[in-house]
Amino acid sequence: MIDGFAGTILMPGSEEYPAAATAYGVLGSPALVARPSSAADIALAIGYARAHGLPLSVRSGGHTLFSTNDGGMVLDLRAIHDVELLGNDLVRVGGGAVWGDVARALQPHGLALSSGDTYSVGVGGLTLGGGIGWMVRQHGLAFDSLREAEVVLPSGDIVTASATVEPELFWALRGGGGNFGVVTRFTFQAHPLPGVVAGSITVDPARLADTLRGWRDVMRHSPEELNSTVIAMPAFGPEMPAATQVLVCFGGNDVDAAMKAIRPLLALPGVTGNDVAPKAYVDVLEEPELPPAEIRLVDHNGFARDVDDGLISRLTTAHEAFGAAVLMVRYLRGAFNRVPADATALAYRDAEAFVVSAAFLPPDAPAEAERRIHDGWAALAGDVTGEYGNFSMHPDATTITRIYPPATVERLRAAKRRYDPENVLAFNHNIVP
Repeated sequence: MIDGFAGTILMPGSEEYPAAATAYGVLGSPALVARPSSAADIALAIGYARAHGLPLSVRSGGHTLFSTNDGGMVLDLRAIHDVELLGNDLVRVGGGAVWGDVARALQPHGLALSSGDTYSVGVGGLTLGGGIGWMVRQHGLAFDSLREAEVVLPSGDIVTASATVEPELFWALRGGGGNFGVVTRFTFQAHPLPGVVAGSITVDPARLADTLRGWRDVMRHSPEELNSTVIAMPAFGPEMPAATQVLVCFGGNDVDAAMKAIRPLLALPGVTGNDVAPKAYVDVLEEPELPPAEIRLVDHNGFARDVDDGLISRLTTAHEAFGAAVLMVRYLRGAFNRVPADATALAYRDAEAFVVSAAFLPPDAPAEAERRIHDGWAALAGDVTGEYGNFSMHPDATTITRIYPPATVERLRAAKRRYDPENVLAFNHNIVP
């Protein structure tokens, strides 16, 4: 079908097609799914899609709705999933690998990369969007450890991007998503990590504000090896009551040093238990369940420059007003802040924390219920700025201006005009040239 293509083509009706056409629980209906085996295959597939006017979705792990479509081509990179150590702790990772496989491959060598929280999230999508993971305070975002990328441009050209070769493309790839090319292989600087001390600390959910204040005070004086997130979960029926947890991950296997850092969190008011223990880094990565299809998700996120008492008060008030909602606050201060704001396309480097709210509404909830949640989040505009594209599930025409400040948007548009002037790669948080 695609002359010279050495990979696999899946058509509607084939046994593997339904799974290949599904992204994050949503079944698409692409005209075909192309699974390339090389950068040359990707160039041929892009050329075919362009010649036949097919919308093009690129998939690494499939955790985004962008990775399928109706009537177009899905470019599924799963066959390009190798993880190869190159020496000097450099590691080359295929664009179709998932982070759990990377963690498992590096573990015997006492190495790791800061990724996301989920085993099956794709290396490609998460890295191009940022990568706020369990070592964000030690080593920054996932793409802060990126040293080089092999990229197939929409023109079909295969280039290498780094700080010294195609530097503007390298800048745009780090936070600009899949707007500029298809990355076939990433070369990262891995970090020594013999193990972690990690787990969850359970806290009385009625004391969320107290928990957040105490957690913030501890984290401000903690070593950067200690990463932590507070998650407040609503009740989901009598068998799943409301719960608040302080998740911790100390990057290192020195149990005494880890517990010295974690112990103040165990002493927070309202703590009812914990399961903190030494473990392998790969075992920290989770595999969360998808919400039921009949639930309507209303999500928001942003970066808080300062987790002061005023923000905590307004945040907990809004969270309570949202009803069935999850609140997540992740501490960032450390290596994340030491990267200049204009060094990558993710610009909010002055943040102390990353805040996420996800409210769950029944499918028949009136529009007013959703509008109330949007208005409640808007009231936090003075405290929380920007948006993290990897957690923006329902994009609209204004998403780009929320993810990036104006100067970054203009620089990204210039890069888009240079590398994808016809907007071939439009299934993403699209930067229109």
